[in-house]
Amino acid sequence: MPRQLLLLAAAASALVAPTRQSPRAASLQAKKTVFIDGEAGTTGLQVLDRLATHPDIEVLSIDPARRKDAAARKEAIAEADAVVLCLPDDAAREAVQLAEGTDTKIVDASTAHRIDDKWVYGFPELDAAQRSKIASSTRVANPGCYATGFIAVTRPLVDAGLLKPEARLACSAVSGYSGGGKQLTAVFEEQSHEPWGAYGWNLDHKHLPEMAFHGRLEEPPVFLPAVGAFAQGMVISVPVVYSRDCSGVAKGDQLHAALQAHYAGSNFVKVMPRGLSGATDANLLERGAFLEPEKLNGSNGLELFVFDNDARGTACLVARLDNLGKGASGAAVQNLNIMLGLGEDLGLQL
Repeated sequence: MPRQLLLLAAAASALVAPTRQSPRAASLQAKKTVFIDGEAGTTGLQVLDRLATHPDIEVLSIDPARRKDAAARKEAIAEADAVVLCLPDDAAREAVQLAEGTDTKIVDASTAHRIDDKWVYGFPELDAAQRSKIASSTRVANPGCYATGFIAVTRPLVDAGLLKPEARLACSAVSGYSGGGKQLTAVFEEQSHEPWGAYGWNLDHKHLPEMAFHGRLEEPPVFLPAVGAFAQGMVISVPVVYSRDCSGVAKGDQLHAALQAHYAGSNFVKVMPRGLSGATDANLLERGAFLEPEKLNGSNGLELFVFDNDARGTACLVARLDNLGKGASGAAVQNLNIMLGLGEDLGLQL
C-alpha cells in the first residue's frame, strides 16, 4: 500500500479506536456528584449513609478541619452537580449565596426557604404537578418532618373540597429524640431523662408556616409536639369534627377514599386500611391498640390512617414516618434523584 494511504488508514483507525478506561473511572464519569454541606450533623450523616450505596451518585467531601471554611465550601459547591444543605437557617442562607453564579442544584433541609416562592417545596406527592416542578428546579426546600405528616393528611382533603380551608385544626405529634439533633440525643443517650415530654408551649413551632401554606389552610393548626425516649420515628395526629371542619356531609369513608385517590400509585406514601377495624384486621396495631412510631425507621415510607367514628361525627387523620427518613434525609435523597434525572427510589428503602 502506498505510504500516503497507510497514513490515511492510520488516521482513520485512530478516530474510531475506543478509549480505554478503568471500570472505576468509567463509573465515576457516569455518576452525579453531590456535596453535603453539614455532613457531620444528624441529617447530614443520614444523607451520607443513604448515598453511600447509591449507584449513580458520588459524594464530594472536604477536609473536616475546613468544614466551616467558606472558601472550601464554595469550591465544593461549585464542583458538585447538587448540594444538600444540612445546616441551621442562617448558615443555609449563607450557603445559597456561596452557590451564586454556579449551576449547582440545591436541596435545603433547613426551614429557611420552605414558603419562599423562589423555591419549590420538596414534597413530590403534594399534587400532580409537584414532581415536575422539582425536576425542573435548581432550588428545592426539603419539608419539615412534622409538616410532612400534617400536609400529607390535610392537603388532599382541602383539594378535594372535603376539608374547609378556614378549618381551625389541632395537631399533636410524638417524635424520636433525634429530631432535636445532637444536643437532645446526648440528653437521652447519656443523661437521666424523662420517658416522654411535651414542648412547644409558645404555640409557635417553626413548622407552622409551611403547614398552613402548603396545606392550603387559612390558619396554621394549634400544634402540640412531644418527644419520646426512642431515637427515630414519629406519629402525627389531626382530629377532625365533621360539622365544624368539613364541607357538606363528609364521613370517614369519603376522607379515606380521597386520600387513596390522591396517593394511588405512590411508591412511598401508602394509605392504610380504614378505621380501627381495618387497622386491627391488618395487624397494624401493637398489642391490638398502639400505633408504633418506630415501625418505618430506616425507610422513606409514609403511612396514612383515617380512624373515624361517624356516629360521633369525628375522625382522626394520622401519619406515621421516620423523622429522619421521609421526614428529612430520605426526602432529601428522593428530591436529589428527581432533580438529577435519576430513578426516584435509588438509595432509598421502600
